[in-house]
Amino acid sequence: MVSAVRRRVIVITAVHGPSARFLADAYASLREQELPEGWEWHWVIQEDGESDEVAPHVPDDPRVTFRQGRRGGPGVARTLALAHADGAYVKVLDADDQLTPGALARDLAALEGDRTIGWATSRALDLLPDGSTVGFPDDPEPGPIDRRAVLDHWSSHDHIAQVHPATLCVRRELLVALGGWMALPASEDTGLLLALNAVARGWFSAETGLLYRKWPGQATSLPSHTDTAERAARMAVVEARARALGDFRWRR
Repeated sequence: MVSAVRRRVIVITAVHGPSARFLADAYASLREQELPEGWEWHWVIQEDGESDEVAPHVPDDPRVTFRQGRRGGPGVARTLALAHADGAYVKVLDADDQLTPGALARDLAALEGDRTIGWATSRALDLLPDGSTVGFPDDPEPGPIDRRAVLDHWSSHDHIAQVHPATLCVRRELLVALGGWMALPASEDTGLLLALNAVARGWFSAETGLLYRKWPGQATSLPSHTDTAERAARMAVVEARARALGDFRWRR
């Protein structure tokens, strides 16, 4: 019999003051999730910092845990949140994004249905300020994703992956074994995705699983995110890590 702890999906959200106002929408999307019988979700919200700005936006729900910590960026916040991830799977949900109905159930179906699958992703739509959505033109075929497939596409398409790291759901033990998210000022989620792809097969669901909000204050909209020198350095270390993991031939 599988223990109750193992039948839990831990949803991890890194948040800072400017994005805290979107937590209500993220929470509403979580409440709409219907999981298979015997499964539950637990939401761990980790503030990147120790301000008074986030707590007022945290839902009063026993399924929600709120923690704070020193500023270090979203990757550090998510990795700190792993201390409270007591379930079999970890699902990423950025504070300004929303899950679509059925997203968690589809992730579970893929991961529970095939033990050789280490992580799952899904189609994402950009949610624009006017409420409209825009899709990504290069989604892969639905189903299993072979090792190195994401890395190969990313390397040949100007460092753009064909699956979105913000849709990631991953086996907790695999995530911990890889050290969580990369210690980078940005692209830390892409770094994790490529590392996962180097050591384990993945999955892509063609059904939309995430609404990825576009808004002026998000980190990826800031000039520092596209600084040429820093971006080149980030991409170099992300690629080096993924290729090194592949060369070691370590497999889940």
